[in-house]
Amino acid sequence: EVQLVESGGGLVPPGGSLTLSCAASGFTVNSYAMTWVRQAPGKEFEWIAAINSIDDKITYLDSVKGRFTISRDNTKNTLYLQMNSLKPEDTAVYYCSTIVYAQMYWGQGTQVTVSS
Repeated sequence: EVQLVESGGGLVPPGGSLTLSCAASGFTVNSYAMTWVRQAPGKEFEWIAAINSIDDKITYLDSVKGRFTISRDNTKNTLYLQMNSLKPEDTAVYYCSTIVYAQMYWGQGTQVTVSS
């Protein structure tokens, strides 16, 4: 059974940092493209970062480029999102997602709140 479990969210002041984790089971994270998506209050889901499985190519939403880093640890079967220089507009629930055998999977999400 494919499962994704996010963790690492919390309350952080503007300019702070957080590292989100997405523990995967039922598949290996280096065999499938993995993405981070967020949903701010009252807004639609927003894709923010992805890493593919073919050549580890990484892409970012422009507004997080240079501040966020997506990575994965194949030994821990975990996806990460290192977030630096956080801004209030980064406040959202963050989800990791993947498509395995043509089925899309999401975790339960982890709340990130950027506020002083």
